[in-house]
Amino acid sequence: MTTPLDPAAVTLRGDELPWRPVSPALRTVRLITLFVWLVPFLVAFIVLAVLVSPWFWIGAAVAAVFLGWGAWLIVRQVSAITWIELPDEIVIRKGRLFRSLVSIPYGRLQYIDVESGPLMRSRGIASCEFHTASPESGGTLPGLPVDEAEALRGRLAARGEAQRAGL
Repeated sequence: MTTPLDPAAVTLRGDELPWRPVSPALRTVRLITLFVWLVPFLVAFIVLAVLVSPWFWIGAAVAAVFLGWGAWLIVRQVSAITWIELPDEIVIRKGRLFRSLVSIPYGRLQYIDVESGPLMRSRGIASCEFHTASPESGGTLPGLPVDEAEALRGRLAARGEAQRAGL
């Protein structure tokens, strides 16, 4: 029998632990970014199709398909990002088709960046990037509410110091 926060219960798919999702505002930020990049192409192809040649409708259709597919993908990806704080590590789980599970022991943390660009700030979210001695063993947790991201940074920094000190 596993305890509620048993590291052995961490799996790519399992929901036996209280995984925490990221903020739904991350979905909004990523959708806005997608639309800012693809809508100008869609509009340009439509204008060219009307003014120059009907062959540009093919480009408009391709841009519309990419826009729809990208929106669907973003909604699915953001809802698949979850995380949990365990007694000795933080675990970040991402992906539906291509899943990843990143486990970062507190004792290996060197520092934690909390970043928030203008669009993320307008939605009240930030990203936490975890740095370890090895670049391959770090991780990123996007879409946390700013207060939660700052509190997480403080908690994990304190736990990392305690574990490095051997307490």
